Amino acid sequence: MTASAPHRSPDGPEPDGARLLATARAAIANELGRSTPMPHPEPAERAPGASFVTLTIDGRLRGCIGTLEAYRPLHDDVEENARAAAFADPRFPPLTAAELDRIHIEVSRLGPPEPIDYDGTEAGAIAALRPGVDGVILRRGRHRATFLPQVWEQLPEPREFLAHLRRKAGIVEPGWPDGIRLERYGVRSWHET
Repeated sequence: MTASAPHRSPDGPEPDGARLLATARAAIANELGRSTPMPHPEPAERAPGASFVTLTIDGRLRGCIGTLEAYRPLHDDVEENARAAAFADPRFPPLTAAELDRIHIEVSRLGPPEPIDYDGTEAGAIAALRPGVDGVILRRGRHRATFLPQVWEQLPEPREFLAHLRRKAGIVEPGWPDGIRLERYGVRSWHET
């Protein structure tokens, strides 16, 4: 297990990343009928927390689901998001038992979102971003999407990052439409080695 340090740490006590990874794997394994003991939550994992669980196979995305705001215990959030990433991500078919031993799990604990103050233009948004650091939430009306900071590794150029984020949110009109709001958040992440 390795961890990446966020620019702004999530608030609250520091959870044990290895336990969160074990929680995610147990949730998926148990759903597939492989009886796996679920780690009992420690105090830091009983505190409210927002998380994303990302699954990959051979370096390719296999599922990613999460929550942006802390509204339930972190342990429960990781457990539910692990199951959702494996079996309810609409981009992929449900994970199979044959894939269980091939998946690589990453758990990201999100800090609280903060508004990004910018002038409403694409150039202003690009100037306000911190590539490689910010997790970004894009909102416009009923449309919303987010990219974790880890996405900067695949999309290091801010204009391209924002274009992909807009597409993910379902905003396909050309140019930079009015009314786009941006927020940033930091993460602490752990992944299986």
